[in-house]
Amino acid sequence: MTNPMARPAQQPGNLPTPPSGWPVGSYGTYAEAQRAVDHLSDQHFSVEDLTIVGVDLMQVERVIGRLTWPKVIGGGVASGAWLGAFIGAFIGIFTNQILAAIMFCVLGGIVFGVITAAIPYAMTRGQRDFASTMQLVAGRYDVLCEPKSAERARDLLARLAI
Repeated sequence: MTNPMARPAQQPGNLPTPPSGWPVGSYGTYAEAQRAVDHLSDQHFSVEDLTIVGVDLMQVERVIGRLTWPKVIGGGVASGAWLGAFIGAFIGIFTNQILAAIMFCVLGGIVFGVITAAIPYAMTRGQRDFASTMQLVAGRYDVLCEPKSAERARDLLARLAI
């Protein structure tokens, strides 16, 4: 995740740099690490000294369903119809024929949607007949702290665990 409030990297050209600091906590999920940082913030700790680091990264592909021609065509029809309706409504604002513009654009959108869904599916030739989502997850999440305040962070997080 990116954070628009994050400090720019200190290296020339904003190249990524490894995180620095001492570990003050290790958590099994990102939500737990985020809760720890939120707890430190609630205790008026200088959260600018903290970094959450995902360790042991894994790319996880979760299969969400089987793809068939009816599902592919149906998805193309639905997405094309929505796009056509949006474009038709936009065009209709500037004409006196709003209903005709929407209907024409919905039909065009359906044709476009079916084509753009069917061609990539046909090109797989049955080698990938499933839909999935990809995620990058970590085995654990460490909270690092600048050395000057690491001891205080550890003490505050120890109270959270009690």
